[in-house]
Amino acid sequence: MFDSTTADQNDPALTNDDLSPSVRRTWGWKDYLFLWMSNIHSVAGYVTIGSFLMIGLPVTHILAAMMVAIIIVQLGCNLIAGPSMVSGAPFPVVARMAFGVYGAAIPAMIRGCIAIGWYGIQTWLASNALVILVIALHPAFSPLANASLHGFAGLSLIGWVAFLAVWGLQITIFWNGMNAVRRFIDWAGPAIYGMMIVLVLWLLSRTSWHFPARLPVTKTASSLGGMLDIVTMVVAYFSPIVLNFGDFARYTSSPDAVRKGNFLGLPLNFLAFSLLSLSSISLTLPVFGQLLTDPVETIARLDNTTASVIGIITFVIATAGINITANFVSAAFDFSSLAPQALSWRKGGLLAATAAIGITPWNLYARPELIHLTLDILGAFICPLAGIVIADYHIIRNKQVDIQALYSARPQDIYWYSHGINPRALIALAGGTAVSIMLIFAPVWPVLASLSELTGLGVSVLLYLLLSSHPAFAGRRH
Repeated sequence: MFDSTTADQNDPALTNDDLSPSVRRTWGWKDYLFLWMSNIHSVAGYVTIGSFLMIGLPVTHILAAMMVAIIIVQLGCNLIAGPSMVSGAPFPVVARMAFGVYGAAIPAMIRGCIAIGWYGIQTWLASNALVILVIALHPAFSPLANASLHGFAGLSLIGWVAFLAVWGLQITIFWNGMNAVRRFIDWAGPAIYGMMIVLVLWLLSRTSWHFPARLPVTKTASSLGGMLDIVTMVVAYFSPIVLNFGDFARYTSSPDAVRKGNFLGLPLNFLAFSLLSLSSISLTLPVFGQLLTDPVETIARLDNTTASVIGIITFVIATAGINITANFVSAAFDFSSLAPQALSWRKGGLLAATAAIGITPWNLYARPELIHLTLDILGAFICPLAGIVIADYHIIRNKQVDIQALYSARPQDIYWYSHGINPRALIALAGGTAVSIMLIFAPVWPVLASLSELTGLGVSVLLYLLLSSHPAFAGRRH
């Protein structure tokens, strides 16, 4: 076990105060429920669910596929939480078990770069809500929202102002530490439910309390292929926080709190939000004459200015909640682990937030086909990585953790492997990721193409288990 007497033996290149095992473990099941509310209730979540309607499946098939996917997400979170609950360490430190104390820099870098992308996308989606609100309140500002007339790098002048405003708000909350983050998500996630219910009721009142019989679609997919696409995209959407769920599980008061919070926050909460989202999206067709998959655009068309302002601000806050938890917190730990003495948790988060500006995220999530491609590529990197970490802890090591060795660079310690790097984990990661990417861009079989991320996960786990038992890679495993 880790204690103050062994802390002095830690290699300073592998630890700092933020990466050390958590001492205060006060998070209960409600905190994890609210965490998932913040991660699900967002503009990106709403838009992603709306994009599923474009696949051409009945709503019942869409819901069934989403529930299968979210159960996979729940299972993944419960499994990956294990080593962090035992050790109190965040994901980039736990990854040292499988990848080695120095090799873990590779998964940390991968996850950190993905966090940059997601942070930018979520910040842009929230800021776009503010742009729509400003134009709705002051139509005279419309020319300033035209990127071709007044803009830079594909974003309008008002868009830049709104983007930087939301960017700064998130940094302010994050900078005040994990307790501030927890207090924020405890009310940011639940707040969206009230607004969503009111929105659905308002739309229903305009249709004489009837839902449309059918919806227009841009294409018609086979039932199996379309449902598999949805399963893959939902898993990919949540895969970043699944991978880094240990960053929050390390603060739990008990394993039961994590499992209960995940059950309430994932299958049940996700089903409720999905039903509200699909209902409001489908109702926009008879009310406005077109299918609107952006909740902000729908709210901006309400005939009550006060309601529009409250609704849009609520969505902005909810989206900031997922960005802080899924991207800011995780990226902070990931980048801090790369240079613990130079990068604190706060500096790591600031680095990720700054880099997010340069990727022009508004070009990554603007259309349904781009949404699906973005999710597929992100999942192709994350799912194999999560599979290796889970297989190492639950199968190879039988849930045993040498906490002190996680922070040690001594060759005799268990996570040293070869010069601090475990080659079998890197080979398995490269193999799983390569297979997943290949299936995305050069599908050889449609069913496997629809399950590219999960196929990559399976390949990486199989490779890792086979290599771990091969004599050429024999070493200290227990």
